[in-house]
Amino acid sequence: MRRIATCLALLTATLAITPAAQAVTCRDVDHEGNAYVVCEVDPERETLRLFRADESGDAYGHFSLLKADLASKGKDLVFAMNAGMYHEDRSPVGYYLEDGREEMRVISGPSQGNFGLLPNGIFCIGEGWARVIETRDFLARRPRCRHATQSGPMLVIEGALHPRFLPDSSSRYIRNGVGTSANGDRAVFAISQNTVTFHEFARLFRDVLKLPNALFLDGNISRLYAPQINRADLGRRMGPIVAVTESTR
Repeated sequence: MRRIATCLALLTATLAITPAAQAVTCRDVDHEGNAYVVCEVDPERETLRLFRADESGDAYGHFSLLKADLASKGKDLVFAMNAGMYHEDRSPVGYYLEDGREEMRVISGPSQGNFGLLPNGIFCIGEGWARVIETRDFLARRPRCRHATQSGPMLVIEGALHPRFLPDSSSRYIRNGVGTSANGDRAVFAISQNTVTFHEFARLFRDVLKLPNALFLDGNISRLYAPQINRADLGRRMGPIVAVTESTR
């Protein structure tokens, strides 16, 4: 009986840690001759949030610095990706909310670069859900976000591609972005392995991932941290970072 009880205890422990081991699922996806890495997060089960700077106000800039800071607090970095555009000092270009504290207001009018290719949008993380919301809709609805980052352009808007994307565009870059399900129970992050156009990248989210809303996060700076697939990209210092963390204590 003692041996049976021990086996049951071990089985229970194994089942208990299985969700943590599968906190983020990443896979390779090929679409129309382009290669992508796609990572999916369940916002209800996982700790999905934003990070930009440490307690002293210094921007992390690199996944390694964020990972080290989390480790000192008994947490592990499970997944991370750059999460929006920023100025030279690593401050966010558009709306940025971290752990309920607003660092930058919503930019709703015209602006420059990809961010200003309206409509742009906001990635909003609430309690157990995450949604990509077009900026004007966000201002009208004022959802209760715990974390939020504004970027642009929108890739997919209620099932339609951004109206200014051209099928025959010659503008090709490594790109990363995020898409969400209508009810917010899926947050899917993607980064291209080769240079792609906006039109190609948006079609990945709409036609392959079947997500009604998706947001471009950045281009040349695009980076991914996903140890489950041995990915820890290096490069220039980042601004906002979206991450999944787990407790190690």
